[in-house]
Amino acid sequence: MTQKAVAVEETVPAGASGLDAHLVVDRGTFALDVALTAAPGEVLGLLGPNGAGKTTALRTLAGLTPLADGHLRLDGRTLEEPARRTRVTPDRRPVGVIFQDYLLFPHLSALDNVAFGPRCHGMSKAAARALAAELLDRMGLADHAHVKPRRLSGGQAQRVALARALATRPRLLLLDEPLAALDALARLEVRAELRRRLAAFEAVAVLVTHDPLDAMVLADRLVVIEHGRIVQEGDPAEIARRPRTDYIARLVGLNLYQGSAEGHAVRIGPGFAFTTTEELTGPAFVAFAPSAVTLHRDHPASSARNAFRAQVTGLESHGDQIRVALTAAGFPLTADLTTIAVAELDLHPGADVWAAVKATQTHAYPA
Repeated sequence: MTQKAVAVEETVPAGASGLDAHLVVDRGTFALDVALTAAPGEVLGLLGPNGAGKTTALRTLAGLTPLADGHLRLDGRTLEEPARRTRVTPDRRPVGVIFQDYLLFPHLSALDNVAFGPRCHGMSKAAARALAAELLDRMGLADHAHVKPRRLSGGQAQRVALARALATRPRLLLLDEPLAALDALARLEVRAELRRRLAAFEAVAVLVTHDPLDAMVLADRLVVIEHGRIVQEGDPAEIARRPRTDYIARLVGLNLYQGSAEGHAVRIGPGFAFTTTEELTGPAFVAFAPSAVTLHRDHPASSARNAFRAQVTGLESHGDQIRVALTAAGFPLTADLTTIAVAELDLHPGADVWAAVKATQTHAYPA
């Protein structure tokens, strides 16, 4: 039996509840099963490695990929629920989308690009163009209203795409890697501008990105997806401080280990343990920054409570420092050193060193 398409009312009910979604998609070789909630005015960031399911989640919210199970509700209305054979078609959902490459119509001016959505929803040409002019003015693009996309800078095109998405007054705004097409300088400027615009957006926004800085700056709350499942969620500061998977640890630039804690010691493996300032019992994580690791040719005479033999496996430039990859007792370890320190220690792949980390620079928490 086919699903029925239903229309969405144009008014928002009193006490709008935001996003309530349980997204289940089964493609045979890949399955997505994530629950997402967000309040009006909240920016929810979806993070995860390639193939984790971020884009699939975004497509289900937009209605481009049907749900196999679960539900999607927005402001108390059911947009999709397979068990009840209910599915609102994409064109009837109060959803705005900003794609990675913006997908502006090249033959239309900025004004007509923004007016396109309201016109499709039945607004008169004059009213749609007046609304578009107002939105472009709010974006600081009034002087570019009659300019076509090819003559816009990356930042200007991004603002036109945002104005076009907002022109239909969406209750859910989806942003798919909205800064990926920009160069580093434009990205810095547009990220700050986008943050201001999202802060004023009264409905729910969902941002998909692989860039941790974009996520930390733009999102109020993060959901990390791996293999189609949520592995961690919380505010950006909490996730950066307490990563729970190797992917998240790499994303925020931390060394991360999981082991068993007893008092101030967390045993990671045979002959490999960390002394920490926290006192724990049972499964635990230990995390610390690469900058907390010091390397020595001989056993360090410092006050560091954690010292162990390690072997260099690689070196690469990392900003104004050198990131040194090592193994210690079979576990990976990363240290950030100055170029001078690397030269003085004569570090190279295969070199044997001592690595040290002060207990005060580690952070232990329950697993």
